[in-house]
Amino acid sequence: MSFLAPRTNRSRNCRRNGPVILLPIMGVALVGLLAGTTAAHAKAYKGAEVYSSKTFLNGRVEMRMRMIRGSSLISTFFTYKNGSETSGALWEEIDVEALGKNDAKAWQSNLITGNPRTTSEKIHASSISLADEYHTYQIEWTPDYVSWSFDGTEVRRTQGGQASELKNAHTFRFNAWSSDSTGWAGDMDESALPAYQFVNWIRYYRYDNGQFVLDWTDDFDTFDTGRWSKGNWTFTGNRVDFDPSNALVQDGTLILAITKEGATGFSGAVPPDPQGSAANVPVTPSTPTTPVTPTASTSDGGCSLTGSRTTPGSVGCLAVLLLGLVVRWRIRLCNSPPQFASGSCADGGVQNTIIVGARDGKPAFALSMRHTAVPLYQHCCASDKTADVSFFAGTSDGYT
Repeated sequence: MSFLAPRTNRSRNCRRNGPVILLPIMGVALVGLLAGTTAAHAKAYKGAEVYSSKTFLNGRVEMRMRMIRGSSLISTFFTYKNGSETSGALWEEIDVEALGKNDAKAWQSNLITGNPRTTSEKIHASSISLADEYHTYQIEWTPDYVSWSFDGTEVRRTQGGQASELKNAHTFRFNAWSSDSTGWAGDMDESALPAYQFVNWIRYYRYDNGQFVLDWTDDFDTFDTGRWSKGNWTFTGNRVDFDPSNALVQDGTLILAITKEGATGFSGAVPPDPQGSAANVPVTPSTPTTPVTPTASTSDGGCSLTGSRTTPGSVGCLAVLLLGLVVRWRIRLCNSPPQFASGSCADGGVQNTIIVGARDGKPAFALSMRHTAVPLYQHCCASDKTADVSFFAGTSDGYT
């Protein structure tokens, strides 16, 4: 569990291509094979999940989405290895999750891998609400790395580490739900209902001989039952049941709704996307992207603190970076340094090295600081390596 956003009760135990419900009871997984609507669907709120009928290994996927506003409400796109929830299986998942709390001004990238599960949540702040406009979210997944981009700008990259644990084909999924983890998602705001996630289009590029090749685009002019199915399950920590009535297509847009029981579906006008359909969006370059050394920025550059992290305050972090008041500056050359920045570990995982400049692919200088209040990111490294966690200038993407 990452210290960036602890969620001890969040478990996607029922993400399956069929109505199979696994409900942890006293530490035991009770498995029931259920058909159609069942007594398990008795929650006061209803959400939606849409999942692909086919699976995909590696590639680039782009989604044009307008997310949900409201405390505890989560709107998502993610890739998922079917069967990850079964006993003894290794979990594989890549997430884009918009947090509806605080006017929906943040979204989270995450990798979930292994057994027991390892997570690596990172929060990405937005200056405007993600519920007021459509934005383009992108995931690139190759055998070597996973990266996330927002409106054409890469905000996070995981090279090796957890990315190398993603070895199987995944389904593509959207869902809209409400988390009961108040520390992560906030208290339930029933007044925000009904709430809607709008998806204008999705585009998939397969990974073919080291290049991304456009494979298909769905503009959601119809709900393509050959490509997509609708979920009808729930999972522990979720206040909603997924109801197929809350997943629908209207006016060239996929809509995922969160509603009260008895008020499912959507009525009203779909907010237009000024960009129009995917046909108006150029096909992006076919070669895998590489990060660019960041230039000076007025942002927190990785020191913005979000969620429940117990780390030095943002003012203190800024002072460290600008004035060098804490500990010492030093060169730290690692065997395979990242191009932007990484945490590293030593002495039992209580030392961080934050690279804040790079030249020719090697760190130009670094700030080394010790603190024991927060454990280092789980994927720590040997003393001569860098850990699998990065921040990027121009974003508020994590501080380790």
